[in-house]
Amino acid sequence: MDYYSKALDFAYNPSHARWLSPLLLGAESCICAFIIFRIPYTEIDWEAYMQQVSQYLDGERDYTLIKGGTGPLVYPAAHVFIYSLLYKLTEGGKNILVAQAIFAWLYLAILTLVMACYRMAKAPPYLFPLLVLSKRLHSVFLLRLFNDCFAVGFLFVAIYAYQHRVWTVGSVAYSFGVGTKMSLLLAAPAVGMIILQALPLKRAMSAAFLMAQVQLTIAFPFLPVNPLGYISRAFEFSRQFLYKWTVNWRFLDEQTFLSREFALALLAAHLGLLLLFSTTRWLKPSGQSLPQFITSLWESRPLLMHQQTSLRVNPTHVMTSMLSAMAIGLLCARSLHYQFYAYLAWSTPFLLWKSNLHPIATYAVWALQEWAWNVYPSTKASSAAVVGCLLVQVLGVWWGTAKDFEKQSVE
Repeated sequence: MDYYSKALDFAYNPSHARWLSPLLLGAESCICAFIIFRIPYTEIDWEAYMQQVSQYLDGERDYTLIKGGTGPLVYPAAHVFIYSLLYKLTEGGKNILVAQAIFAWLYLAILTLVMACYRMAKAPPYLFPLLVLSKRLHSVFLLRLFNDCFAVGFLFVAIYAYQHRVWTVGSVAYSFGVGTKMSLLLAAPAVGMIILQALPLKRAMSAAFLMAQVQLTIAFPFLPVNPLGYISRAFEFSRQFLYKWTVNWRFLDEQTFLSREFALALLAAHLGLLLLFSTTRWLKPSGQSLPQFITSLWESRPLLMHQQTSLRVNPTHVMTSMLSAMAIGLLCARSLHYQFYAYLAWSTPFLLWKSNLHPIATYAVWALQEWAWNVYPSTKASSAAVVGCLLVQVLGVWWGTAKDFEKQSVE
């Protein structure tokens, strides 16, 4: 085998990821240490988090009365429990170095899990360097200490568990992620499609009830005091967005950005894309149309037919469905802030690969997106690049997965 053939084999053969991953993780450990000790920490939300959880630790249970320097508490209860633990581990939030060390370990743990998910989906090794090269992602974890870091961790725990068909663990992890930050609700349609195809209806409903029970359990300390207050703050869908902080729609004028028509257009686009992916991509393991699938749920399907469908819900399909659902939600979001890159940075390489882009094009789109998310404050050009790269991923993965399961029709 000549050197060119060896290079191609190294780049494309998924088996090489087994030894490439530890090398990249070792390098990342050094990079994380360098960032913590050499680059100044930037205060954004950490102090507000600490102020809010200190009120919880002091006995406050009315969610509407818990506030911090940046405003009221607007995250679900798992966020409160996680940062209450961090409050105790960091001397009331004052020991930033310890907090950064914890987030460095969190970053490396999630990165290990992300690489394992990529390997389960048989992604080629040439994607793996892109998982460790993001300047913005390092900033979100190590210099900003955002709660999105924990949420994205739960997302990939759920993906990994579903890839291994450990449905209970995956469902609990996903629900904890939603309980940390409601951004993970964006993946809910894909999660529903995965579970309904992989499990019999009764077990699928049990998984849904389990997720609901997790939400009730983590909210229990607050529900007896002010249940509506908790729900309205933890899952605040009516939040007002500020034009000056938007990363994605800066190329529009402020009047358009704030208009009701624009909000409705984004909602319509989101629903339309979810319907498109649900009917033409996420249901492919069943080999049925959406009406046929809905009808079959309430009928007694032959055991062999269900087993065939369930087995087609393979690791690649699980990861593609959940990450594409997140990308659709981010594309149609009214406003993205810089910490939302946590949900995108480790998704983009995989989605571009599933789009069947050439590796050079994959690296080019990734580089453009990385540049755009590192422009502060955002500009018309950077925000157009953010939206454009998301559009490439969403439409690309839809086009690139057109032939998935083509040879596996349901009898």
